[in-house]
Amino acid sequence: MAMTADVAEFRAPAPRPVSTKMDWGHAFRALQKLLSDKEDTRQVFEIMRALNGRSTARGYLRLLSTVEGGRIAYAREEFARRLMDDAWLDSLPEGSVGAAYREFIRSEQLSADGLADVSREGIEDVDNAHPYAWFGRRTRDVHDIWHILSGYGRDALGEASLVAFSYAQTKGLGWALIAVGAASRSRKDRSQPYAKAIWQGYRRGKAAKWLLGEDYERLMAEPLESARRRLGITPPTVYDSIPEELRNGALPKAA
Repeated sequence: MAMTADVAEFRAPAPRPVSTKMDWGHAFRALQKLLSDKEDTRQVFEIMRALNGRSTARGYLRLLSTVEGGRIAYAREEFARRLMDDAWLDSLPEGSVGAAYREFIRSEQLSADGLADVSREGIEDVDNAHPYAWFGRRTRDVHDIWHILSGYGRDALGEASLVAFSYAQTKGLGWALIAVGAASRSRKDRSQPYAKAIWQGYRRGKAAKWLLGEDYERLMAEPLESARRRLGITPPTVYDSIPEELRNGALPKAA
């Protein structure tokens, strides 16, 4: 009896669970802010937090079912740290996924840490020591790599198309909400096939191999075009058909 009492006395409190509940009201409010200002990246994370908990949990369990997923999950590497290692990025060969990523983030003045910092604004448990939280961070940290693999830029249409691609890959309802909102807003301007480009983003994501199951350190050293072929990522033909100077017309400002 004494031993049982001692164990109970020193048992650590249960950690606060990572929520998988959905908050549609909060998500819709955040969407309105995002559609009015595509640079307000915080609203993306607000929407993801409101709607993507269940898909994140399912994604983690799917990772465990893959050939290398158990090893990746066991290592639980925080990939943002790797992406902030300039020496490692500089070591990646020309023509590789990593070289294209390196050029992309430096030309756009982006960083993995910067994206991570935005994701933490107003949120306490982003860095929670929980498998689902880690998988959510992994999804966040590879976003700009998906820009490279998909061929979508950071203009409004590129982001909206990548959001649709990401929904097909993750089944996260937050991605779906943003994609539908962007497609609806883009219909106000019928001068270019904006909505068609976003829809193609979804179809491309659905046809591709599941990217969250990839070993990203290995992928970053792979030749870009070879990686796209291996992963079944087809060219973004509709997006490419729209002149670069018109791609921000996909999300006109709210009235």
